[in-house]
Amino acid sequence: MTAHKEGDPTTLSRLYGRSKGKALRASQQDLVDRLLPQIAVPEDGPIDSATLFGDAPGQGRPLHFEIGFGGGEHMAYRADMLPDHGFVGCEPFVNGVAQALTHIRDDALGNVRLHMGDALQVLSRVPDGALSFAYLLHPDPWPKARHAKRRMMNDGPVEMIAAKLKPGGEFRFGTDHPIYLRHALMVMQRHTDKFEWLAETPADFLTRPGGWPETRYEAKARRLGHEVWYFRFRRR
Repeated sequence: MTAHKEGDPTTLSRLYGRSKGKALRASQQDLVDRLLPQIAVPEDGPIDSATLFGDAPGQGRPLHFEIGFGGGEHMAYRADMLPDHGFVGCEPFVNGVAQALTHIRDDALGNVRLHMGDALQVLSRVPDGALSFAYLLHPDPWPKARHAKRRMMNDGPVEMIAAKLKPGGEFRFGTDHPIYLRHALMVMQRHTDKFEWLAETPADFLTRPGGWPETRYEAKARRLGHEVWYFRFRRR
């Protein structure tokens, strides 16, 4: 990613967010200790299907990249639905990683690789044009104006996502926060040369598309009476 000056609200050079919550149960800690190292994204080198899954050159599977997967239910659902695709999920919160590992173990998902940490560092190592899908679902809204530079939906990350998606690849974004919604649409409006918004009517972004499961964050938002918005953008 191109370096940007600190304080520029349109850019982001690293992911902000907490990394620890309540203490893990013994079974969760065991998954973090034993299963995570087996399916962790390598610390060095390109992030491609050959490195992650051993695919032969020219026979790489479609790759999906989820930024901040929360508890991993969306990623696990998609990975189970598309077993011949590869999924990379990044999440700094250890409790979310532990929950995702539970899904991976219980559903015997061999097509998922995880990184516990900053998604942008991993995304920067994905070859340009390698991704078929990128997901950013219910990110931390950082609603205060002075924290706008911490939002994932900013020019720097969006430019990187565009670079990593193949032509025709899809970027999916969801939120229930009106401030973040307005900010995200403002940012995406600056990138219409790279993305086509796949919506023709308001119903298209007020209704969850097929193959997009409800996450715990979305369910919580609905219990609180929040509207939820769904966006699909195609890489031009």
